Amino acid sequence: MNRSTATSGGIGGPARSDVLLPRLAGDEEVIAFFTRVADLDATSPADHELEEGIRLASGARLEQFARAGSGDAFCFVGEGGEERPVVYVSLDGEAGPIAVGLLELVRLCLVAPWWRDAPGRTAEQLRTLADEYREDLPDLDDRRDRAARALGLDPAVLPSEAEVLARLAELSWGPVASAYLVIGFEGDPLEPLFGADRT
Repeated sequence: MNRSTATSGGIGGPARSDVLLPRLAGDEEVIAFFTRVADLDATSPADHELEEGIRLASGARLEQFARAGSGDAFCFVGEGGEERPVVYVSLDGEAGPIAVGLLELVRLCLVAPWWRDAPGRTAEQLRTLADEYREDLPDLDDRRDRAARALGLDPAVLPSEAEVLARLAELSWGPVASAYLVIGFEGDPLEPLFGADRT
């Protein structure tokens, strides 16, 4: 049965119990895909420390659980487990929500590991971007499928690129973005992760 994103926490249905984060750090196929292809490293969560002074305007807890190679941070919002919203904080002074729950983030990274370059591009530019990514990684789909299976996900029922990117846009420019406004160490709000341009 299909459920709306309003009731299911977005693409991917309801979040499962906390099983994904340990697998992102403990399975070789998963680590290989997420660190080398999707640029999400969750192998040493205890070593990940958000820059001092970075916080949510709402006062809710911001807990870093993974990082990109650049040092950008993937953070859970509030208290709880993997069902919590995920905010991405860039060292370039930008931040914003990218998923509601780790499962949604995992599916975004599996389907469109190049998601950081997507906002502001036309449909044709997105197709070119995805094609270029596949030229650099000709075995991308095979890597994705192996990682998905290792996470207990069926590659055949992953959402489409269009679906995950539409959801990313919804989170980036919708009311969720306002609810999870990130404040920098100087006390000013960080810039929206993807700016104001929409296509």
